[in-house]
Amino acid sequence: MAAGKPTTSKEAIRRWEEENGQSAVTATEIILSFQWPPIEKMDNALATLVNCEKLSLSTNMIEKIAGIGTLKNLKVLSLGRNVIKGFAGLEPLGDTLEELWISYNCIEKLKGIQAMKNLRVEQWRIEVARRLPNLEKLDGEPIIRTEENPVMIQSTKYDNLPLDELEQEHT
Repeated sequence: MAAGKPTTSKEAIRRWEEENGQSAVTATEIILSFQWPPIEKMDNALATLVNCEKLSLSTNMIEKIAGIGTLKNLKVLSLGRNVIKGFAGLEPLGDTLEELWISYNCIEKLKGIQAMKNLRVEQWRIEVARRLPNLEKLDGEPIIRTEENPVMIQSTKYDNLPLDELEQEHT
């Protein structure tokens, strides 16, 4: 069976409203994951989700982040299992976004992530350092690699904690 045209953000929101029996405009948590056919583009229909605090668009075929810059209440964004190549498009959420779940993507560029000032989940730093073994600095902080600790991020926030201690802090 052919997949047909991709699902639009507008269509996914309409489906969510039908399934949940409420208006997406007033909802604080919206899950648009696993759409079939998958969503390929985040568009301006997402800007209507003005009360949304948690938005999941995981497990689609989204290539780039767009259409969410006006969501001033958004605290948690899940974009895992897509084909996103960079963080561009997140900058307007830099002061409000607290959690960004973006594993299993095709990240090539880090531009835009430095604007995320309020992220509470810092695991992404460790993952970036693991995936980019030649990276020497991340957000201006040196990455230290030793045999005992394959990745250690020198930072005043973490006081040079080794990787295993950083992971324990976030579990």
